[in-house]
Amino acid sequence: MNATASAAPAPDPAPVRVAGEKDRSRFWSGLSAALFPGAVVAAVVLLLSSVRVSGCVTYGVQCTRGLPGWLFLWSVGVGFVALVVVLAAPALRVRQAALSVQLLAECTALLVILSYYA
Repeated sequence: MNATASAAPAPDPAPVRVAGEKDRSRFWSGLSAALFPGAVVAAVVLLLSSVRVSGCVTYGVQCTRGLPGWLFLWSVGVGFVALVVVLAAPALRVRQAALSVQLLAECTALLVILSYYA
């Protein structure tokens, strides 16, 4: 017999999934990214409908500073990077973690908008 037979490499194990379970992280990430600009506009309209903010914008009275503007920019940037990771990552756990980071970053950006004049 042939004593020098080469052993075939073992195939990589398939990712463990529960039967019937679909990964919806890419869907939810895209949906939250698509709804984010509308949420920003709604937050601004909500702020402008209050007496205090409209008085601040119109007359410059009772204006207070909330969270810094750079926090909004960083939150939007982190949310965008997390969106790219969710769409590009092959591992399920990485996509789920990036989706959590994206949602947290978007909520932080909306909080900055809402707290700016509060």
